[in-house]
Amino acid sequence: MTLIKSISGIRGTIGGKAGDNLTPQDVVECTAAFGYWLLENGAAPKVVIGRDGRISGPLVSQLVTSTLIGLGIDVVDLGPSTTPTVEMAVPEEKAGAGIIITASHNPANWNALKFLNHKGEFISQADGEALLRYLEDGNIEYAAVERLGTYQQAEGYLEYHIEKILALPYVDADAVRQQGYKVVVDCINSTGALALPPLLEALGCEAVLLNGTPNGHFAHNPEPLPQHLAELCQMVKREQAALGVAVDPDVDRLALVCEDGQLFGEEYTLVAVADYILQQRPGNAVSNLSSTRALRDVTRRHGGQYYASAVGEVNVVEQMKAVDAVIGGEGNGGVIVPGLHYGRDALAGLAIFLTYLASTGQPASALRSTYPNYYMVKDKAALRPEIDVGRLLEQLEKRYKHEEYSTIDGLKIDFEHGWVHLRKSNTEPIIRIYSESNSPESAQQLAGQMKAAMEEILGQEV
Repeated sequence: MTLIKSISGIRGTIGGKAGDNLTPQDVVECTAAFGYWLLENGAAPKVVIGRDGRISGPLVSQLVTSTLIGLGIDVVDLGPSTTPTVEMAVPEEKAGAGIIITASHNPANWNALKFLNHKGEFISQADGEALLRYLEDGNIEYAAVERLGTYQQAEGYLEYHIEKILALPYVDADAVRQQGYKVVVDCINSTGALALPPLLEALGCEAVLLNGTPNGHFAHNPEPLPQHLAELCQMVKREQAALGVAVDPDVDRLALVCEDGQLFGEEYTLVAVADYILQQRPGNAVSNLSSTRALRDVTRRHGGQYYASAVGEVNVVEQMKAVDAVIGGEGNGGVIVPGLHYGRDALAGLAIFLTYLASTGQPASALRSTYPNYYMVKDKAALRPEIDVGRLLEQLEKRYKHEEYSTIDGLKIDFEHGWVHLRKSNTEPIIRIYSESNSPESAQQLAGQMKAAMEEILGQEV
């Protein structure tokens, strides 16, 4: 059982003891700290909330709602929704903040609160640290009876979200309609089942739903990774569909399956969307340090500059704004389109991808073959708690000082044919090792090379 408090919110497993797991008490305390912090900082006393399809969603939502009302904050409740939809609703409602009730790709026994600012973007590190201080202090003042907040159920925001996507200059609904695509969609029995069918209908596609009941009973591990998508791949072939689509429970990650049942590659969702957008509007692109090098290659091919940020959506967004990027995201299937909103959006990613596919007149497998093949390895090194990870990374940096490297988030070393990224885990005594190269063997060799270097420096096995 787990409870993790961080600058982006609180997440954990449902049940158990307060302080050790995500219990009703923890939900109330964290919501109260966030709400009181908002009021103390002069934000509008109005918060938009929404949730994914988890079984615990209604319980957590009621706790959040009652706590905010008790603070004198008005609540606008989207009910079952998607993360990007809630993000778009916050500024539309002129709210002071948003709370998304979702544990994203974590299993069904998890839930979480994710906090948005008045722009509908994840709160900054500084704001997150301030919130944690309020949470630790626990000195919250609630509203008198005549100043209690109000509650409003908001309808129509999924439709609003889809309308805004269809209005993007990168989406050509008519071109997609002419293709009459059949698309198999794995909705993981969460709110993708509410959002994807109307989007596909608006694009003239025939949607075949897999796990399409938003009841929170996830049919498999909800993270859209290859080992969890075998049924989707088989169904794409069986249905003779043009495309397979998998989303996570809150619909901010997008994985695609080609018409031949082969995975397009989650790292390549952003690459393909960026390729099309950069054809329409040349400019800069951003992804995090652990994302595939293919985005850099595509961006440079279109005459743009590629920039890497620290891992985490808030860091990607900050970098995108700094360099005025026209597209950005994360290699886990997260697509961020600034013209829509600064947040990962699987619905927008799918609409743009289908437009690109329609413009080529080719199957998805042919489009995938136009991109360089990079192979990624994700490994980790276990460390004794007393080891100074910062010093270890400094010694590795000195060892590879003649290579191109970055220290904005751990240590990333770029070689001619690949890269390695080392990051300290915030929750475990380990260093995460990500490597990528032009062959699986080379990627594995790079990860092994880093492990060997660490063992040599530490004088112990990792």
